[in-house]
Amino acid sequence: MIPATTFKDQRVALFGLGGSGLATARALKAGGADLVAFDDNPDSVARAADEGIETGDLHSIDWQKLAAFVLSPGVPLTHPRPHWTVDLARAAAVPIIGDVEIFCRERRAHAPDCPFIAITGTNGKSTTTALIGHILKEAGLDVGIGGNIGTAILSLDAPAEDRFYVVECSSYQIDLSPSLDPTAGIVLNLSPDHLDRHGTMEAYADIKARLAIGAQSAIVGVDDAHSAAIADRIDRSGRPLVRISKQLPLARGLYHQDGMIIAAGDEAHRFSLHAASALRGAHNAQNAAAAIAACRAVGVDDDAIQAGLDSFPGLKHRMQPVARRGKVLFVNDSKATNADAAAPALSTFEAIHWIAGGLPKEGGIASLAPLMQHVKKAYLIGEAAPAFAATLGDAVPYEIAGTLDRAVAHAAADAGSSAAEAPVVLLSPACASFDQYRNFEVRGDAFVSEVAALADIDMLVPTPARSD
Repeated sequence: MIPATTFKDQRVALFGLGGSGLATARALKAGGADLVAFDDNPDSVARAADEGIETGDLHSIDWQKLAAFVLSPGVPLTHPRPHWTVDLARAAAVPIIGDVEIFCRERRAHAPDCPFIAITGTNGKSTTTALIGHILKEAGLDVGIGGNIGTAILSLDAPAEDRFYVVECSSYQIDLSPSLDPTAGIVLNLSPDHLDRHGTMEAYADIKARLAIGAQSAIVGVDDAHSAAIADRIDRSGRPLVRISKQLPLARGLYHQDGMIIAAGDEAHRFSLHAASALRGAHNAQNAAAAIAACRAVGVDDDAIQAGLDSFPGLKHRMQPVARRGKVLFVNDSKATNADAAAPALSTFEAIHWIAGGLPKEGGIASLAPLMQHVKKAYLIGEAAPAFAATLGDAVPYEIAGTLDRAVAHAAADAGSSAAEAPVVLLSPACASFDQYRNFEVRGDAFVSEVAALADIDMLVPTPARSD
């Protein structure tokens, strides 16, 4: 835990007692803050109270006495309308911050020179965060990995001069971090997302830009117009900048070409992705380029970076190779909860036996039509199955398998008898999981368990405990 000592003896209010919110409350209490916390969920309030955290309805407190108001990133700050606590904080001119801001203050107070890499972007954040953390750990460094990737940032070990931090930041977290100041700040890419929470694409891009603008060294993808504009803005300011691209040759920066990441400019070098089976696809080339640039920025040598790329096992549930049976590869891409997220896997592999479906998202899978040439057959599950079948029509053979166990069994049998050289059984649902599973992690683990139960299977990952 990182005790929030920078709020010692100060009155602080907190709203939102989910996973990261409860971790933040613990950190504030451990640091000596005079804390009052609340949540709309009575069970969350009761859990916090059981830990000795003061709780109370924030309608009734004296907001004029607060040093800060800490808001959970999942609670609306501006759109579709501010949460009622935000209105109260603003009326009293109380600073509104989040857990990443508290981390930044603790780092500056106790270990201002410890390396801190922050990662954002619409897609690829988690893979890039995991890859950077893996490279640093393989280089023998003390590393804390957290933030939006799933580990609350304030639950990590406290800042120390020789400790490296790798933190995934959502737009919500950045919006609550006015003094975000990483050693290296990465903006991977930008496409329309969370506009219900930010209002416009321009506002969303401006929030993402803050992470790179506040960094000692900015690392920015230039394959989309909004990110390229951020890079140009930083370049004009004269601040250190590394451009990265998965498709454009760059005179200076890092770019992908024929399975290599080429570092052009003063520190020219070529990094190979040929041995990095977990980094297939152009989207992962962008992730790798960002990771290389960030690791260089904090002093990791090129040989250690290459070793980390070669040994990276991949992010669990994201284009994760989990097993082989003969020539058939089984891939867990359960984290693909919408069509855009499923597109990278569908564009990376050939001869795909595609397991798709679940709780449908707006737009369905119509946008994936250009990638259907890679699909040999689709196995449709969950509530989305009838709608997906209608979308596929005569373009792709399909069956409505209904459940994941049936889909795995049928896809494995069909792939095993395929004439294709390297068939793939791919779970990339393009749907949320909530019709049949608690979350995409449980769905992915169920897929791995079903694969593990097949005969003559060679597992590449541990078999998880079976879950519903």
